[in-house]
Amino acid sequence: MSRTTPDSSQPDQRAHEARAWGWVAHLRDGGTTPWAAWSSAAGADDQFGRYLPGAQQLELLRRFNRIGLPSPELAERVLGTSAPGRGRPDLGLVGVLPESGFGPPPVDPADLPDDELVRVATALIAEDVVAAGDPLEPRTPRLLRRRYRTLGDPEVANPLRDALVADGRPPGGRRATVVVAGSDLESMLVHLWTARSLGAGVRPWPDWLRAELSRPALPARIDLAARAAAWVPRVGVGRVHVVLDDPRRATRLLTRRRLSMPKPLSADAVELARRTAPVVGTLVTPERRTALMWHRLRPVLAAHPGPPLLVPGRYDRWLRERTTDLRRRLAAGDYAVHGTLPEPFHRVGARAPDDERVLALAMRVLLGPPIGTSLAEREVT
Repeated sequence: MSRTTPDSSQPDQRAHEARAWGWVAHLRDGGTTPWAAWSSAAGADDQFGRYLPGAQQLELLRRFNRIGLPSPELAERVLGTSAPGRGRPDLGLVGVLPESGFGPPPVDPADLPDDELVRVATALIAEDVVAAGDPLEPRTPRLLRRRYRTLGDPEVANPLRDALVADGRPPGGRRATVVVAGSDLESMLVHLWTARSLGAGVRPWPDWLRAELSRPALPARIDLAARAAAWVPRVGVGRVHVVLDDPRRATRLLTRRRLSMPKPLSADAVELARRTAPVVGTLVTPERRTALMWHRLRPVLAAHPGPPLLVPGRYDRWLRERTTDLRRRLAAGDYAVHGTLPEPFHRVGARAPDDERVLALAMRVLLGPPIGTSLAEREVT
């Protein structure tokens, strides 16, 4: 927050502060006028305290007013929150605060990068994710149940395991059936980054991808051949299955129930999740953070489709070479392989998330139904 001094002995300073409070009142009423174009001063009743909201919060509220009038409660939350994580602290308004040699200089809110506004939005989304409460408790484990483990592509292995746990079938046990699920390498790289974005945290997509693809081996989670080979001595070759190309094959190996796989997330949705997860992690334990991100925030983000995330074309040769090598190692294993590892292929999508689109998505999430609303209620809304 930016400190103001209503009892200042400088008339010009008091006039600047009155102008700023007038803009705050204008935004609270749903106004969209930029700070640079605002000139009206507030009366004494509209000066709400000693501290002006920060420039990031004020500009975010103005953007909300432009796309859809927020509720009074949301407007007050925007003005009262602070930007978490690394970045600049709450900034003062240019033309209000006097110049100082300490701290960041005041700014025109319209000049702030979208990244700064996303920081504020993630704090609000994180609060809503935690307020939605924990997902439903799984059923009591069945006494007689088939033992299993699901590994490999997180977009198949994680939802399959969650569905079975909810049905009273937790993983583990001796002599378990091991299912290693996979798809084309580009998709698995995207899915791996997505899973880490929804969990303990990960670097931005370009940085993470560059680091992972500079290593001589595949990331361990999606090295299907290595994962399968590691389990053969533990459970026996007849209990290890590598399932490629079609998630339904993996489902049929473990249950007769028809399970639905989650909808894919857009590039910008994954980035918003990546930036929200650390804030959720400051409010709850690591285990609760992952559960809340997967089961509370992810369905909300999946309801906002957009361009999927893609591996840039400069890595095509890496994808082809690793696909050939992985196929060779899968064929050399004694375990069962269901399906064929797909060739890399070109799709239409986003090569990286975009801050402007991420901010737009964050605002739509905050303007939409409360996080935790059921899918049926959300569709009606």
